[in-house]
Amino acid sequence: MTTLAVDIGGTKIAAAVCDENDSIIQRWRVPTPMDANAINQHIAEAYHEAVAAGHTDIQAIGISAAGNVSADRKTLTFSANIPAWIDYNLSEHVGALIDHAVPVIVENDANCAGWGEYVHGAGQGSRNMVALTVGTGLGGAIVINGQLYRGSFGMAAELGHLPMVPDGDTCGCGLRGCAERYTSGSALEHFAKSAVRRRPQDAKRLLELCGGDVNKLEGPMVSQAAQEGDALGLYAFGKIGEWLGRTMAAVSAVLDPDLFVIGGGVVAVGDILLEPARYNYQRFLEGSAYRGHAEIVPATAGQDAGLIGAANLALR
Repeated sequence: MTTLAVDIGGTKIAAAVCDENDSIIQRWRVPTPMDANAINQHIAEAYHEAVAAGHTDIQAIGISAAGNVSADRKTLTFSANIPAWIDYNLSEHVGALIDHAVPVIVENDANCAGWGEYVHGAGQGSRNMVALTVGTGLGGAIVINGQLYRGSFGMAAELGHLPMVPDGDTCGCGLRGCAERYTSGSALEHFAKSAVRRRPQDAKRLLELCGGDVNKLEGPMVSQAAQEGDALGLYAFGKIGEWLGRTMAAVSAVLDPDLFVIGGGVVAVGDILLEPARYNYQRFLEGSAYRGHAEIVPATAGQDAGLIGAANLALR
């Protein structure tokens, strides 16, 4: 028994045949087109190629997509990446191209990655887990009593859009003060650039890395500087770590999880981010001295977490 898992990212579509243990046994990768029909064709072609390669026991296709997915796990109600994905029944479109040979299940990408961590990564053994993906934005996934929590309309776990700062910075979603404006790769760059402009006398290393043009300062440069011990690089990570801790404290006031799993490219710096996050989680946690604290750990399932999660959820 196998599953075809598909992860539609901003730059690439990754597809993989997974066995009954969600282990990847064959994979494909193509650039992501911005045309919805072309995406559908790529997914159908991956399915037909998998069958032609001998994987005739595929039970379902699980698709991880960046966007809001309806409760029926078929329709993308909105996506910032693909303009056509507004009330778009991705399941039906792909299903039609494969003659509805197997069910096509669509899930939000952060949910897939979080579930992948829960079943095969750092979340194993937890009862109530929250996964946070610190990337360009801030993604979330919630597991309650061992089940992925999707909410009444499929919209749960949009934790990057918790309103953290009244009348704060404008978010890409149109609201102001969202958590991801202060905890994300974009926020890291913002804090670092602001620090360079305020304290140019302390910005020698960051200016070296960006060629002297602060507008070209990018997240990986800030990560490198912080790992070298640069004061402003560490400051920028301290700021997004503070807001990550505040966000986890706010989530804990509602869900009281036993574990937070932190993923995304920014987490590669390890405790440079996680230590300020842990400190500020305890600092802003209601009744902190008189209650249990969630463990805060880095993700371990790697770049395949979304594929693994999509495969597992498709069969569930």
